Amino acid sequence: MLAAERRDLLLARLQRDGKLVAKHLAAELELSEDSIRRDLRELAALGLCQRVYGGAVPASRAAGDYATRTDVEPGSKQALAARAVGLVRPGSVVILDGGTTTLAVARALPRSLECTVVTHSPTVAVELLTHPGVEVLLIGGRLFKHSAVTCGAAAAEAAAAVTADVFLLGVTGVHPDAGLTTGDADEAAMKRALAARAAETYVLASAEKLGAASPYAVLPLEDVAGVVTDGREHPVLAELAARGVPVLWEAERGA
Repeated sequence: MLAAERRDLLLARLQRDGKLVAKHLAAELELSEDSIRRDLRELAALGLCQRVYGGAVPASRAAGDYATRTDVEPGSKQALAARAVGLVRPGSVVILDGGTTTLAVARALPRSLECTVVTHSPTVAVELLTHPGVEVLLIGGRLFKHSAVTCGAAAAEAAAAVTADVFLLGVTGVHPDAGLTTGDADEAAMKRALAARAAETYVLASAEKLGAASPYAVLPLEDVAGVVTDGREHPVLAELAARGVPVLWEAERGA
């Protein structure tokens, strides 16, 4: 089998199975694991997969810059936001992560809602200017322009003073094996710092993030109270539910 044919086979298997295990592929194709790993490196360099220990998983389409992500799956984000707003209770303190999905949640909050929102996203803070009953606490720090959020030591120190009821977490990948991931190490650390300050963390997973992964781990799936998604069928959702991770739209559908 030619190298190009082998890489086409790997991509087809990745789309079908949601992951590639180098050891199993090497045995099946009667090749060395080094040959398979070399193919995976080349595919990862082209942005066609995300390498993980022992193999690879699909690369997230949500890893582009902020402007690019605004146009990715807008309908999915709006449907997800309609479900996520139910997690924001009157009188509560909620941490809203940065990103285009949490911005959709901010836009979906009722104008009559009274609560406190803590965020490290200037765009989320600006969106909430038109919500008279929402007190906004904006965490300062170094502005990470790729995602339009603040990160770094100053932001983490400010986050340590927060105590919240719920954290609505945005990531770029939700995968049963790779867990919750994003594309920048400092941003991942900031997300962990915010999660540590909330009683419950829910991850917001629009369609393009399901079954995909990015380079940096945020949290393992067992550390979140649930996954909020837009309600479309996806094989990853069934696997998450089988592992005991609550998927909110399934509960609503069965109600």
